[in-house]
Amino acid sequence: MGELLALASALCFGITHLVNGVLSRRAPGLSVSLYAQLGGTVATLAVALGWSHGTADAGALGWGALSGAGTGIGVAFLYRAMSTGALSVVVPVSDVGAVAIPVAIGLALLGERPTVIAIAGIVLALPAIWLVSGGSRGRADGVRDALVAGIGFATQFLAMAPIPVDAGFWPIVVSRAASVAVILPLALAKGAPLCVRPGLGFPAAVAGALGSVAIVLYWLATHQQLVAVATVLAALYPAIPVLLALLFLRERLTARQTAGVCAAGAAIALIALA
Repeated sequence: MGELLALASALCFGITHLVNGVLSRRAPGLSVSLYAQLGGTVATLAVALGWSHGTADAGALGWGALSGAGTGIGVAFLYRAMSTGALSVVVPVSDVGAVAIPVAIGLALLGERPTVIAIAGIVLALPAIWLVSGGSRGRADGVRDALVAGIGFATQFLAMAPIPVDAGFWPIVVSRAASVAVILPLALAKGAPLCVRPGLGFPAAVAGALGSVAIVLYWLATHQQLVAVATVLAALYPAIPVLLALLFLRERLTARQTAGVCAAGAAIALIALA
C-alpha cells in the first residue's frame, strides 16, 4: 500500500510541476509559485476545518512548518529555473538532489535498512530519473536554481515524515502556510508581481492544491514504507510530464528517455517486490 501511495504522490507532483512549469514561461516563476502555494493553503485549510480526527502537538506543527519552508524554497527556485532553463535539465537536477539527500539520511542517520532488492531499485531509480527527463542535453541555464530547489524538496520530504498520522490535518495546513511565508518575501525582493491575470493565477492555484494532495499522499506513504523508499517512488514524478507529452502533445521519446522509462519501471518492480 505504501508503494501505491508514493506512486500516486508522484503522479500528482508530476502534473503540478508540468502545469506550473508551463505557466512559468508566461509569468514570473516566483509569482506562479506564490499562487500555487496559496491554492494549496486554501485547499488544506478547507479540509482541516472539516476534519475532526487527531490532535497536533507543537512538535508536529514544527515539522510541518519546516517541511513547508522546504516546499517554498523548492517550488520558488524550481519554477524560476524552469522560466530560464531547459526543463529536461533543471527538473532532473532538482529531483536527484531531492532524492539523494533523504535516502542518504535515511540510511545513515535514521537506521533504515532496505532489503537488497529495494536497494537495487533505489540505485536504479536515480539514473532513471535523469534519463527520463532527457539526460544531460539542453541548456545549462537555471542549474544553480535547480540545485537550491533540490535542497528545498529534500527538506520537504524529510520534515514531513516525522509527523504522526494521528496529528490530524493541521500540520499540513501549517506546512502550506509556511511555504507562502517563504515565497512572499522572495517575490517582493525580486520585484515579482503579486497580481497576475486569472488565466494564470487560477490554474496555478489549482495545480498547487493538487501539489498538496501529493504531499499528503507522500506523508501517508512514509508511515507504511521506509522514508528512503517512499521518497524514491514519489520522486519519479519527472516521468509524468514526459508521458503526458507523449500522449497528448504527440511528442516522441528519445532513446535516453525510453531507457529511463524502462529503468523506472524496473526500479518500481524491484521496490514493490521487496
